[in-house]
Amino acid sequence: MTFRQNWGEDRVWFHANDGGLQSLPTSWTDAAPVDAFVVVAAGRSLFRLADLLEMAEQIQASGLGQPESSVKGKMS
Repeated sequence: MTFRQNWGEDRVWFHANDGGLQSLPTSWTDAAPVDAFVVVAAGRSLFRLADLLEMAEQIQASGLGQPESSVKGKMS
């Protein structure tokens, strides 16, 4: 079994029973390292920190999170 990055993702390469070379995304196998977030969250969180930070950046870029677009900002 060999690990390589192809097409922007880590893949596991192996010889199938017929001798042909096959590959699968590493994330589909138990060869991938366990995500530290998954271990620490232990099923208690629906979102990863990286995803929440990305969402916060997108909200900020859209202007929806700015005080002047909120009701409180318009009243002051």
